Amino acid sequence: MKVLIIEDERLASERLIELLKELKPKLEIVGTIRSVEAGLLWFENNQPPNFIVSDIQLLDGTSFEIFEQHKPKCKVIFTTAYNQYAIKAFEVNSVDYLLKPIQREKLAAALEKIEEQPAISTSPAFDLSQIKALINEQNKEYKSRFLTKIGQRIRAIPTEKIAYFYTHDKLTYIVTFEKQKYIIDNTLEEVDQMLNPKQFFRVNRKFLVHFDAVSDIHPYFKGRVKLSLSPEIDEDIVVSSEKTPLFKHWLDN
Repeated sequence: MKVLIIEDERLASERLIELLKELKPKLEIVGTIRSVEAGLLWFENNQPPNFIVSDIQLLDGTSFEIFEQHKPKCKVIFTTAYNQYAIKAFEVNSVDYLLKPIQREKLAAALEKIEEQPAISTSPAFDLSQIKALINEQNKEYKSRFLTKIGQRIRAIPTEKIAYFYTHDKLTYIVTFEKQKYIIDNTLEEVDQMLNPKQFFRVNRKFLVHFDAVSDIHPYFKGRVKLSLSPEIDEDIVVSSEKTPLFKHWLDN
């Protein structure tokens, strides 16, 4: 089988190729495209592959701009960090929609769908319940404050005043831009689901940071980056090589 990869982040592309070769060693990668312009040129000069794995947000636009001019004649697996593109993904011949960072088992399931389904199908690739779930996710109301107990008092901390969340000794802490620190009852995993992803990013297992709290970014070993936060904290905060492209994209938006 031949696969075309449309992905603007080099590290993400390399990771995807690595996963694909692990799962399907006989797959042939016929091309790696980083922009709408390159995608349009590729489809004008090449036969369609057996399937496509495509990021949505590219260097100069979205992959939908490619598919509007060259309607896919094969199945497409969409990948992205942003749910707002999900509904439009149903309008093309998509077989699955994977949120980044891509999980090996979910990619494997998407590849199985490709093998099970015909090359072209007029039936929806997703059922209505999945579409509704994605719509609900887009319309989600995010948490506006967190409650914390101070002695015998309970205080509400507005989300816009929070610089970052972190965990230590199984406790979850809030640190505000005014350098105040509080303990909350939620786990970091729970907090991550409550916040607007445009404002907060889970940089690693211990830290969830606000956009405005990132004061400096430093290159680190093996494609990772190291962060300095404001207010400062006496701890190394390293973003993994897999998350670094997503983190940079988040900062750039």
